[in-house]
Amino acid sequence: MQTSTRDRIVVATARLLQRQGYVGTGIKQIATESQATLGSIYHFFPGGKEAVAVAAIRHGDQEFAALLKESLDSEPDPAEAVLSCTRELAAGLKESGWVDGCPVTAAALETLGAESDLQQACADALNGWERLVRDKLLGCGFPVGDARELATTVISAIEGAEVTAQVNRSEEPLLAAGRQLARLVRSYGIDPPRR
Repeated sequence: MQTSTRDRIVVATARLLQRQGYVGTGIKQIATESQATLGSIYHFFPGGKEAVAVAAIRHGDQEFAALLKESLDSEPDPAEAVLSCTRELAAGLKESGWVDGCPVTAAALETLGAESDLQQACADALNGWERLVRDKLLGCGFPVGDARELATTVISAIEGAEVTAQVNRSEEPLLAAGRQLARLVRSYGIDPPRR
């Protein structure tokens, strides 16, 4: 199956943002990495670099949401599901040579304090991931308030652990976060549903 020029631009930009952030990614580099012309980029994204970056963040959001949902759905026990997610993230990060971390972290940090479409795309991604975790917890019988706060804690811890794993070039921060998050989820004493 052949990838469209627009899709190549979005995927290449997503990888560049993931590896070097928004500020460090130039429009010419996007053209080179996606094997597209500058004219093609501006044809598909008249808003230039920010418009391409927003599409790339949304793409990364969907990729991570799919991985997260698959991990959460893989286990009826929410504690084991969170642990499964951190294991998968750790393995993927190691396999990438420690460069393919969170698809929104770098861009999110670079857009703090700015009201922009890019910052909103980052916020939407993080909020969407929290909803996935919250929905898993609600489906397992957690009270609404606990599910909401625990979901925020899970995503926040995973995000921080992923950055720490990248910096230290070690899976252990993600694995440790997974173990501790699983312990936290279990501490609520809610029995997981049976398959």
